Amino acid sequence: DQHRWDCVGAYGNRDIQTPGIDALADDGVRYANAFCPFPVCTPSRYSLLSGLYVHQHLGWSNHCTLPAGIDTFPKQLRRAGYRSTAVGKMHFTPTYLDVGFDEMWLAEQHGPGRYDDDYHRWLMAEGLCDRNDLEDQVDEYRERATACYWENMGAQVSNLDEAHHSTTWIGDKAMETLASWGSESNLLMVGFIKPHHPFDPPAPWDMMYDPRSLSLLPGWTESCLEADLDHSSGFFPHKDLTEASLRKVMALYYASISQIDHQVGRMINLLKEQGLYDDTLIVYTSDHGDYMGFHHLLLKGGAMYDPTMRVPLILKYPGNAGAGSVGRGLTSNVDVAPTILAAAGVATPAMMAGRDLASHPEGSPFVVGESYSRNHYMLRTDRDKLILNRDEPNSRYYDLETDPLELDNRFRDSTCQERVSKLKAMLLRWTLFQAPSVCHLDYEAPLAPAANAPVRNDGHVDEREAYFRRMMGVLSKVL
Repeated sequence: DQHRWDCVGAYGNRDIQTPGIDALADDGVRYANAFCPFPVCTPSRYSLLSGLYVHQHLGWSNHCTLPAGIDTFPKQLRRAGYRSTAVGKMHFTPTYLDVGFDEMWLAEQHGPGRYDDDYHRWLMAEGLCDRNDLEDQVDEYRERATACYWENMGAQVSNLDEAHHSTTWIGDKAMETLASWGSESNLLMVGFIKPHHPFDPPAPWDMMYDPRSLSLLPGWTESCLEADLDHSSGFFPHKDLTEASLRKVMALYYASISQIDHQVGRMINLLKEQGLYDDTLIVYTSDHGDYMGFHHLLLKGGAMYDPTMRVPLILKYPGNAGAGSVGRGLTSNVDVAPTILAAAGVATPAMMAGRDLASHPEGSPFVVGESYSRNHYMLRTDRDKLILNRDEPNSRYYDLETDPLELDNRFRDSTCQERVSKLKAMLLRWTLFQAPSVCHLDYEAPLAPAANAPVRNDGHVDEREAYFRRMMGVLSKVL
């Protein structure tokens, strides 16, 4: 969650250590120009599962439901006889929504999922509380967060030890699932909560990077652009971001990625020990990126700049086909579902908008992004980008060949009108503006056939919420 595309060694970042993901790229295809279809978690995740854009699957927010009639690659694989398991963060409503998984071992972060999931049940049993996460994600705790939290933009060592941190728990559950694999057909989807904020790796990971030695990522400016502040003041006030606080954030963001990379390496090694690695399709990607200082911004939301829309995408194909190659064409994460199904020899539903990347290595002539406001769209080619708003004064056009950091909005530039008109026409042909859709939310949607899924309305949410409230009170007194 929130892994920026260029924060991987295989993508050219010389500061970060990601040997596990880099090794995956050596054995697979690294897609250099991969984009998410939506710069927020749940809508993007539903697109990855369904191969549909957000206006098609109706999941416009982090609190929405994928309609039961929509096919997903897990549903297709389950019908084909695959045993399917989801581990970690999925970010569904309801929490254990049936999108095609037989088993779900969940560790959630935002919303009611944290009071339903397996990870927080386990923390309760251990008498523990993920204070940093609650302080960042739940308004009643954020309102009285510590000064350290605000000064460091949520970057601080976790109050949990490594053994109880969500990244370790997710990695351990993934390893348990992989250890049970035999010669039958299997699907495992692993969703790490991190490196999403708060930036709180456990010790000793928090000491892995020296903030002073890191190179700032491309796009840092000394102040915010007024157009960006008009769009959003920021989850942490963008104006308060300093180079020193950004470096602290980067150090712990990188540490969180390296901790995830360690878990990726464990999974790869286990598959190799079992003799399953060569025959397994492995996909590494993210639901969206992070500004991480771009235009003096942090996190996500706002304009659909490349750092939030561009994601890492590495596919290690069965037989290591294309090992070490780079796909330079434009791709979207709506392409992931049809690519997985094609590799498994399973028919792709006709309604899926994405394409099998193995059959289309050249990529697409353009990629499209949508935003939470349902009136804000991005069309990006390999040379330029149009960000079109129904309120046209807020629209933008960037010539990426001369302005790769998206600093010079030329939407009104008379010399660019022919190109702007052409990109507008491409968007209109894509039928974005013909039928605006509403957000779908169904609390009674079918749940996965997982024995550990909690019973609806049995009082467990109130009980668990009260436990974590008590624990936050205890920890506040200690601090």
